[in-house]
Amino acid sequence: MALDKSYLEYPKRAYGHDHDFYDWSMLTDRPKVNWPDDKKLAVWINTTLEFYPLNQRNIPFKTPNGMTMPYPDLRHFSLREYGNRVGIFRLLEAYKKFDVTSTFAINTHLAEKNPYLLNRLLKEDSEILCHGWNMDHLHYGGQDIEEERELVNKSVSRLRELSGQAVRGWLSPAKNQSENTMALLAENNIDYCCDWINDDMPYLFKTARGNLHVMPLSTEIEDQFVLNNNLHSEDSWAEQVIDAFDYLLKEAGEQGGRLFALNLHPWLVGQPHRISSVEKVLAHIMSSDEIWQVTASDILDSFCGQS
Repeated sequence: MALDKSYLEYPKRAYGHDHDFYDWSMLTDRPKVNWPDDKKLAVWINTTLEFYPLNQRNIPFKTPNGMTMPYPDLRHFSLREYGNRVGIFRLLEAYKKFDVTSTFAINTHLAEKNPYLLNRLLKEDSEILCHGWNMDHLHYGGQDIEEERELVNKSVSRLRELSGQAVRGWLSPAKNQSENTMALLAENNIDYCCDWINDDMPYLFKTARGNLHVMPLSTEIEDQFVLNNNLHSEDSWAEQVIDAFDYLLKEAGEQGGRLFALNLHPWLVGQPHRISSVEKVLAHIMSSDEIWQVTASDILDSFCGQS
């Protein structure tokens, strides 16, 4: 029996991709972007501060980088908290040493329970972006939309209240989303999301609730991915970050402005045996006079002003 003709019809089949979330284009075919003062490479250093509950729920899957031992897993709980008690201050010293402006992604639950930490970050000339409620409140496919709507609204509105900032950006815990997350972010007037990592430049993302931009925050060179997942050495991580930076800087000189985004976790690279690797990376990056090193929102605003 022959298949019905409709079986082979796919209304969203098109050149490039099969959805309409964003327009298809090759990076090399897009208009060249020019960063302020004719700088070639926009550099975004992102510092991620997280709270992992000791009694995690693991819904709908085990919390990435969370507790792994039987309750109470104090070994992993205290290691994660080390970043918020000690590691972050080593990173702040490194940023001061190399004149780095970091953007800080923070769980709203952490900002609420540790006001001293948020107040310290607010002393920096920077911006705060929302990293969801905490690392055990995940966004996932099939999640009830009203449940997720409440979670997004609580996370964003409370962080705006606590920080006194506009809070324009969002980074999902574990970079995990549902089919509704981007629309719910637009609903809450979020300007950019860092979860999608399929580009080297910002791009416009369309939803039924309004548009926002994707600001790709590279996973491939972030500390957690290279050190914890791939089990590479600190020297290898630093080498990979520097290679990525050098390549993008060279490409920017040939094809127009590019974005270099580096994500750091204080509980991981704020350790005494790793902070020297961070300083090595920052020294290399900040020694270039061809970079524009600012916050994520500054980069987005410049990009939008040219598109």
